[in-house]
Amino acid sequence: MSFKVVIPARYAASRLPGKPLLMLAGKPMIQHVYARARQSGADEVVVATDDFMVRDACQKFDATVVMTSSKHASGTDRIAEAVTQLNWPDDAVVVNVQGDEPLMPPVLIRQAAELLLADADAGIATLGTPIVNREELQNPNVVKLVTDAAGHALYFSRAPIPWERDNTTGFQSARRHIGIYAYRAATLQQFTALPPAPLETLEKLEQLRALWHGLMIKVADAVETPGRGVDTMEDAQAVEALLR
Repeated sequence: MSFKVVIPARYAASRLPGKPLLMLAGKPMIQHVYARARQSGADEVVVATDDFMVRDACQKFDATVVMTSSKHASGTDRIAEAVTQLNWPDDAVVVNVQGDEPLMPPVLIRQAAELLLADADAGIATLGTPIVNREELQNPNVVKLVTDAAGHALYFSRAPIPWERDNTTGFQSARRHIGIYAYRAATLQQFTALPPAPLETLEKLEQLRALWHGLMIKVADAVETPGRGVDTMEDAQAVEALLR
């Protein structure tokens, strides 16, 4: 199986500036993410950034780095530019591993790629995991998803979906979305060229653009629970403790 990984790494993050270079257990966070991606079995792993400090830090541990525009609205746009610069073929499978996921299990990176390769109808693949409590179901920061019988996404929402009218089983049928994506390179370019969708604007969920415009997203339950991402200093401290 052949696939590639691109890690978007933006230095000027609004909530935690300089996040890719945050030191965790003696290494910058981006190095931990890169190591996880390398362990997935990807043919190539590339860091896409707009910052020379991130580039210089990555070169110290021999990572391949692509410099991209500072004007991108999302990591997906940054990855699309990197794929264009690298001249990867349209049928290449590209996995987006976020630069703030230093505990991402390598097996999930590979699973996302395998999922897409196994479904010729889908241009995007992603993962989910069962909701474990009612608080998670009600939390708008936890993105929920529903699929059809073939495992293709029907909708993603910050609201509790599906809503069980008779409330007989509580949250057992609900699934949360894990923010890792595999794209066919051609679909990635198509997706980033599309205008934002009204539902995307309402929910602030980029993947709704794909569904709005008719792109198919394959979904499966993750074979392993993903580790904690880093959005705040509290997250960083908890992740560092686990890494140590």
